[in-house]
Amino acid sequence: MAKVVTLGEIMLRLSTEVGTRLSQTAQFAAHYGGGEANVAISLANYGHEVAFATKLPDNSLGEAVLRHLRGAQVQTDYILKGGARLGTYYLETGVGERAAKVIYDRAGSSFATVSDNEWADLDLFADVDIFHISGITAALSEDWQALTVTLMRQAKAAGCRISFDVNYRGNLWSQAAAGRALETILPEVDYCSAGEMDALYLLGIPAYQGDGNGLVYYYQAIQERFPNIQVLYATKRQVHSASHNVLTGTLWLGGNYFESKAHDIDPIVDRVGGGDAFSAGVLHGLLAGHDGQAIIEFATAASALKHTVSGDDNQFSLAEVSAFVTSGSGKIVR
Repeated sequence: MAKVVTLGEIMLRLSTEVGTRLSQTAQFAAHYGGGEANVAISLANYGHEVAFATKLPDNSLGEAVLRHLRGAQVQTDYILKGGARLGTYYLETGVGERAAKVIYDRAGSSFATVSDNEWADLDLFADVDIFHISGITAALSEDWQALTVTLMRQAKAAGCRISFDVNYRGNLWSQAAAGRALETILPEVDYCSAGEMDALYLLGIPAYQGDGNGLVYYYQAIQERFPNIQVLYATKRQVHSASHNVLTGTLWLGGNYFESKAHDIDPIVDRVGGGDAFSAGVLHGLLAGHDGQAIIEFATAASALKHTVSGDDNQFSLAEVSAFVTSGSGKIVR
């Protein structure tokens, strides 16, 4: 299997019970997660050698994060200690027609306050196949916008392919700020998770006016602007309610468009991390040399399965996802 490094912030998530509002709750369910950490855990589940780089406070919460990652077979050699605190976010769990709600409490965290490359002496990218990072990291500060590009260039110089998930979060930065940052980030990227909304509102690509497949138009437009990007992928989500979605995966690979079968997910146990499970599924398929249809079926199945378990990270092995692709949903595994 391949060697992968992901880098980003992992946080403590405090979630309400279904049916309880943040302003009314007396207790929270605690989970650790973050986009790049979730991708790392999925890829480790599939047998890849994966290291996660971040910075944690030197306290009990930092130790809990290390235990969480090590329990998932993710290497922690590139995790730094220091800083004031672990970032936190609060999730008001959605149900029915009421959407989920997130409140961030991450200002001044150990990771967010990093201002230069503190991993410079750690040989972060030696013999690494893929370096994965996301737009959430770049959104944390101007320092992190610049550092994201610096790390990508160092990884590329070491022979890595660069994986980037746009992962736009309106609570962290504006569309205009994200668009400006992407103009400097995307020229370094080989594999990119980006969809129609990213093309329209972050990259300023004109709206599709045709009658055919609009995603093909947007994927082609992104690739024309950034010809270095070899692979583009995204999900299409039909939202019936907060607890009932229909999910379809899409992939642009080698100038061809691939689309998965639709997964009707009802009920959703926990949507958080579904996109990360999808990204990890695509990366696994690329690393394994699968064809486009096999890649998108596996990735979408992995994402659908993630919706059925609590917490940020996917908890399914390569064999379990592969069996789900083959057998379909709802069948008893005997």
